[in-house]
Amino acid sequence: MALAGDREGYWGPTTSTLDWCKENYALTWYIAEFFVGLGSWCFHMTLKYEMQLLDELPMIYSCCIFVYCMFECFKMKNSVNYHLLFTLVLFSLIVTIVYLKVKEPIFHQVMYGMLVFTLVLRSIYIVTWVYPWLRGLGYTSLGIFLLGFLLWNIDNIFCDSLRNFRKRMPPILNVFTQFHAWWHILTGLGSYLHILFSLYTRTLYLRYRPKVKFLLGIWPVIQLEPLRKH
Repeated sequence: MALAGDREGYWGPTTSTLDWCKENYALTWYIAEFFVGLGSWCFHMTLKYEMQLLDELPMIYSCCIFVYCMFECFKMKNSVNYHLLFTLVLFSLIVTIVYLKVKEPIFHQVMYGMLVFTLVLRSIYIVTWVYPWLRGLGYTSLGIFLLGFLLWNIDNIFCDSLRNFRKRMPPILNVFTQFHAWWHILTGLGSYLHILFSLYTRTLYLRYRPKVKFLLGIWPVIQLEPLRKH
């Protein structure tokens, strides 16, 4: 819930079960927490419970998709693992129903952490035993994601200290201490690199010749060369 001293803005009282370490309505009356990721925009703008669900539940669903892709990357084309598909759909439904009932953020975080941990184990298996030359991409995506997770925890644990520190800083420098916003940026980048890792693994198994290219020398993408002949 809102911290002491937080303002009430256009959207009225906070009803979400979470309120991150950002001064509410500090920059505009219409957006409660200004420094946010695009995918969580509705939640951070309003701090309403319904928008919180719109932010958090898709994290579970998208991570289930990642899990399916990583465990099916060594299958033939057009194959469907119905058992794994059913398991992940059932898991998503159970998490959704329980979370709607208990409204406990720790439950959501634990369930999301289980999925991420599963992805980490699968990725380590691939770069250790199958495609060791993908360690750079795999560990970079993991490292960036974990850095975001570290900043997220610092933001939660040292919230009061961070808020007091921001009050003594020039406003233009506040963005560098908005660690929850950096969590969005870094986990978004880490997730994107993990998607590239998954694509690289899958296309390599299908005998394409994937390569990582950098658009404008900065942004990594996967480029495919023709199929290898059997």
